[in-house]
Amino acid sequence: MDSEQPPLDETEFVPCFEAPVNDAKEMLEACNEADIEATLARGNCCGSRGCGCAPKMQLLVHPEDVPRVAQLMRSRWSSLVEREGVEPVEAAAEAGEHTPCPACGTAAPLVEGACSDCGLQLE
Repeated sequence: MDSEQPPLDETEFVPCFEAPVNDAKEMLEACNEADIEATLARGNCCGSRGCGCAPKMQLLVHPEDVPRVAQLMRSRWSSLVEREGVEPVEAAAEAGEHTPCPACGTAAPLVEGACSDCGLQLE
């Protein structure tokens, strides 16, 4: 579906991802390549005028496609981790080690899949 085209029927689509414009366009392109019907809509602002927050876009898909988009996002994240040469968290956990957080360096057990210090989501 063309990124400039609004959804044909808003009730057929649900928001599943909100991000800055460029990130949302990348996900829209990835969805198109994976044959997932998707479109973009303007996301909500924080509501403060002149707040300086970046414009956001929502990726809208059919409700039954949300799990496919989630899998697509996990695959893209894994590819980025592999490209950077970072050891996956699961591999370190299996070895009985705590991998340092790539954001803050804390080597501690994760809390609900996130760094216990800075909150970066790692799983």
